[in-house]
Amino acid sequence: MSTVSTSSNRPYHIIVFGATGFTGQFVVEEVARTCCEGPGGTLKWAVAGRSRQRLEKVLLQTAETLSKPQLKSVEIIVADVAEPESLAIMCKQGVIVLNCVGPYRFYGEPVVKACIENGAHYIDICGEPQFLEGMQLSYHSKAQENGVYIIGSCGFDSIPADMGILYTRDQFKGALTAVESFLTVSTGPEGGCGHDATWQSAIYGFADSSRLRSLRKKFGHKPLPVVGSRLKKRGPLFFSNEIEQYAVPFMGSDASVVRRTQRYLYEEHEQSPIQYAAYTGVGGVCSVVKMLFAGMMFWLLVKFSIGRSLLVQFPELFSFGLFSKNGPSKKQKIILSLTTMSSQMEETSFCMTFFGEGYAEGQDPSLGKPNARITTQIKGAEPGYVATPIAMVQAAITVLNEPQSLPKMGGVYTPGAAFAKTTLINRLSKHGIHFSVKNAQQT
Repeated sequence: MSTVSTSSNRPYHIIVFGATGFTGQFVVEEVARTCCEGPGGTLKWAVAGRSRQRLEKVLLQTAETLSKPQLKSVEIIVADVAEPESLAIMCKQGVIVLNCVGPYRFYGEPVVKACIENGAHYIDICGEPQFLEGMQLSYHSKAQENGVYIIGSCGFDSIPADMGILYTRDQFKGALTAVESFLTVSTGPEGGCGHDATWQSAIYGFADSSRLRSLRKKFGHKPLPVVGSRLKKRGPLFFSNEIEQYAVPFMGSDASVVRRTQRYLYEEHEQSPIQYAAYTGVGGVCSVVKMLFAGMMFWLLVKFSIGRSLLVQFPELFSFGLFSKNGPSKKQKIILSLTTMSSQMEETSFCMTFFGEGYAEGQDPSLGKPNARITTQIKGAEPGYVATPIAMVQAAITVLNEPQSLPKMGGVYTPGAAFAKTTLINRLSKHGIHFSVKNAQQT
């Protein structure tokens, strides 16, 4: 196992790479808030990016926002994904690199490679299945050899889904065999708006979906066994009685990440795999019409290079305001920078509900239909720029404080595979991402 402590040669517990990016700035704030949670109550950290001047500005803004003037003296490391030597110098100085530089399909691999070669653990907030699975295929063995943990998708995509499945399993008395999750997001008067880096990830991910299928074939995986009744597939658009609104399949990385976790638990720990399907609520009829029109335009344009250029250039137009090059409005940015969670929860929040089914204790899953059900929930603040930094930083804090609970060997892991035996869920709950049982087990 690689070291999880600092030394004269590796002085920082955490290095936030891409600290001047839109999400990176919020990650810097979150790290600053949690300094007392590091090993021995102290977290040694630094920020990294291409421009020293911009990094200094981020630290100044964070110091003013949090009323912590000492943050102005946080160490700065100049590093660029286009300069491997600078990445190597950065990785040699940190125990963990928090990579906030996306889209990851374009900028992620050099950072993963540098971390493995220079003994630094790696955590990102990627929601791009092709990158995540590609890194596992290319670097898992090398990361194992070097005792380095590469843990992707540690943001809103996909810690709530992945850890939510494990939480639901642990609360279920018997054999949990299938889970459906439904995501709903509530916004305040200002509405919700994401940064266009996420939008670009979606554009290039859909455009390159055939390559993802080809990539998956290279693993040579056998299908996971289906325990109990097979989970029924829903349509591309349906009315959900569970959340009382129309819903569609969730287009992020949740299903991909959960499947990888379930495979790991089955192959390495002989745990029965749980079937999973992820959906998201879209609201009423008006929202459905708007979504269908936007979806048709997206699918038409994403197939051609000119169309993709238009989508990238005008995110706000083609996403009906859901994404913007500027991210949330000025008012929203102020709200997201508050040190208390109350104001954040009032404006924008998410709820992910898990409907699980299986077989009560003493029942044979090979005989008959599931005879027991459970409903759990995860609730938190605005998912992109509040919940995501919290999840990412708490993942890093967990690696630092609980190395004995991680997989015995390094490697490329999902959050569920890496943190199944840790207290990450409890840590998240203390920071406003709450896990709870909504309906106790029913038979």
